[in-house]
Amino acid sequence: MKESTRRSQGWFGKTGKDGLIYRSWFQKQGIPTHEMAGKPIIGICNTWSELTPCNSHFRELAEFVKKGVLEAGGYPVEFPVMSLGETVMKPTAMLFRNLASMDTEESIRANPLDGVVLLCGCDKTTPSLVMGACSVDIPTIVVSGGPMLTGRYRGRQISTSDIWRFSEDSRAGKINQEELFEAERGLCRSDGHCGVMGTASTMACMVESLGLTLPGNAAIPAPDTGRKILAHLSGMEIVKMVENDIKPSDILTREAFENSIMVNAAIGGSTNFVIHLLAIAGRIGVDLTLDDFDKFSQNIPLMANLQPSGMYFMEDFYYAGGLPPIIRQLKDHLNNESITVTGRGIGDVNSIFFDYNEEVIAGIDKPFNPTSGIVVLKGNLCETGAIIKPSAASPELMKHTGKAIVFEDIDDYKNKIDDPDLDIDETSVMILKNVGPKGYPGMPEVGNMGLPPKVLAKGITDMVRISDGRMSGTGFGTVVLHATPESAEGGNFAVVQTGDMIELDVQARKLNVLVSDEELDRRKAAWKRPAPLVERGYVGLYIKHVEQANLGADLDFLKGSSGSEVSKDSH
Repeated sequence: MKESTRRSQGWFGKTGKDGLIYRSWFQKQGIPTHEMAGKPIIGICNTWSELTPCNSHFRELAEFVKKGVLEAGGYPVEFPVMSLGETVMKPTAMLFRNLASMDTEESIRANPLDGVVLLCGCDKTTPSLVMGACSVDIPTIVVSGGPMLTGRYRGRQISTSDIWRFSEDSRAGKINQEELFEAERGLCRSDGHCGVMGTASTMACMVESLGLTLPGNAAIPAPDTGRKILAHLSGMEIVKMVENDIKPSDILTREAFENSIMVNAAIGGSTNFVIHLLAIAGRIGVDLTLDDFDKFSQNIPLMANLQPSGMYFMEDFYYAGGLPPIIRQLKDHLNNESITVTGRGIGDVNSIFFDYNEEVIAGIDKPFNPTSGIVVLKGNLCETGAIIKPSAASPELMKHTGKAIVFEDIDDYKNKIDDPDLDIDETSVMILKNVGPKGYPGMPEVGNMGLPPKVLAKGITDMVRISDGRMSGTGFGTVVLHATPESAEGGNFAVVQTGDMIELDVQARKLNVLVSDEELDRRKAAWKRPAPLVERGYVGLYIKHVEQANLGADLDFLKGSSGSEVSKDSH
């Protein structure tokens, strides 16, 4: 890209009053004029926050990006955007994903940037930053924060998926609070996001498989020196991207999205992958549908033996070679010519042979599990779709008919689940309503409901659970999620009742309530739409404009790209 056509020169290349203002205020920071005279200005979009523990090391990581930018002849400028801490934010970080994407989009568009490096780690920070950057479409590269090191508890390895096991053991009376205190001290023993193939690691794999990162980005642990080196190299790469004018729209083609779905199947990625990839596709203008996740997952086996679908951890995945061996082995399935941030095809940049541990990364001809991917269910209980992750479910429950036990909302669930008089057993189907985008609002990760103590006492560890909400990527079980239309929209899911028989058949892609159409119509005619829980501010805006999960749960007015041009000059 010629210096005269760079965006930043629309600010720093001006003469007269405007140029004086733009350059003078940058000189106030000790930046001499020659640094603004034609060098690519690279923004480092940082989601560092002490309220986002997974991203707490990003100040240091940004310094290594800056070194790379400077070495390649660019000038780095760091700026903050809203940070989304999954473990801390209430009511759910997902409520604010679209807000953070707006913050990212407008921060990039409004400022003199020629390219941008996105520093993201904790679950929603990755899709929100990518969504925002897509809507501006200037050269963009992602640097993930990396997973934490594997935890320890009484001589065994633990990580985030064990939270659910500790919870069930506690509720069943197998461990006490003092033992939980001991476990929490060993769970998070370094910088980084969750150390399993939860949503954060899935998002890191997603951006690598889309081509938005350098190869190897996803698996390097946060404390490893390799993470700093990758940040440095990414700083160098973004300057090249500006020079070659490689933008997200060049990388994020339909073929790239297909690749990402196939890779996600092979690694046993989080169900949250679906809702975030759909939202990104909506921003970049790619026609991606829920059915595509089923279609492109079908023939891909599970190759990564990682929790929650397997037994190993992200640290082990890194030592085994990370994502490149997965991508290389999928070469006969992938669109290998889809370009990455390097300008080279994804097949080419991952063709270098890496030794790997076949206990952690199985060969495609001898997979860890032939069952993988995301299955899309249809039926009268989810007219526009629901999803399930078979690799994390119980095989014996993949075809099941049972009596519905309905919880009208999360408070109803909490009030009833521990009641010994609750009429429920292991054959029942637990249904949780009103935890979708509008109904909660925000669509929290509560779909993997804890089982009732009376069932846990029998040694039962899984039941069919269905909701219009989400599940943590670290969770597991026979859990049907993202049922649409959600309860708050008044579809059949809104009127299912305790005692109705529910039919789940994953192989046949079916999810039905065994009630006549006439009875369902009668119930829906009597149903009343609940009043919005909030009507002011961002949350009120969200409730009015958020789309359903099968469309990505973005705000309807954010679809598509606004571009990088700023039409008005304030001075």
